[in-house]
Amino acid sequence: MPIRHKERHRIGRIGWLRAAVLGANDGILSTASLVLGVATAHATHSSVLVAGVAGLVAGTMSMAAGEYVSVHSQADTERADLKRERVELKTNDKGERAELAAIYVGRGLDLPLAKQVAEQLMAHDALGAHARDELGISNTVAARPVQAALASAASFAAGAAMPLLVAALAPVAALIPLVAGTSLAFLALLGALAAHTGGAGLATGALRVTFWGALAMAVTAGVGALFGTVA
Repeated sequence: MPIRHKERHRIGRIGWLRAAVLGANDGILSTASLVLGVATAHATHSSVLVAGVAGLVAGTMSMAAGEYVSVHSQADTERADLKRERVELKTNDKGERAELAAIYVGRGLDLPLAKQVAEQLMAHDALGAHARDELGISNTVAARPVQAALASAASFAAGAAMPLLVAALAPVAALIPLVAGTSLAFLALLGALAAHTGGAGLATGALRVTFWGALAMAVTAGVGALFGTVA
């Protein structure tokens, strides 16, 4: 009776985790920076909010479109490689068996065992064996354009809503420090959450995101103040 040993690994989260974290991080950072830049340029409260809403909508659509195109390109490449592999399996079966065995030899098996493994795996699923071990394509890490686009759009909108809500509720006099402070707190929380989900250190993830977030907001606020003074 075969032994089934199920383990939970984090590698299966890479696709959606990357899109979700990137989207939320960009949503918080770009919207907070935009709000701060407009606010330091001495714009009215309503102008700050309009800019923030415009940034949320534009960023959400941009993230969705960009992620879809990017991941779809990866999916197209995977399909093209699999199509070529199908042809090679039909026209050069012996060579493909030798190629697969050589891969296993390179991973540490001796040649007789490598040939036996290659024979058995190809008898079970030849294309699947070559996709996984020669091309590095599997169901776990396969490109999913629609899933990535939806995850990016939803996470960007959720992230962007945070500084925008603070800007809407904050008193005008305290808008800049409140948006900056809460946005950095959101970024730190996001970085820690992403690190925990991916199995990395919480402090490292939080500090990394917070540092670059603070730098981006400071630069944008400085540019807004400069142009506001010139105007």
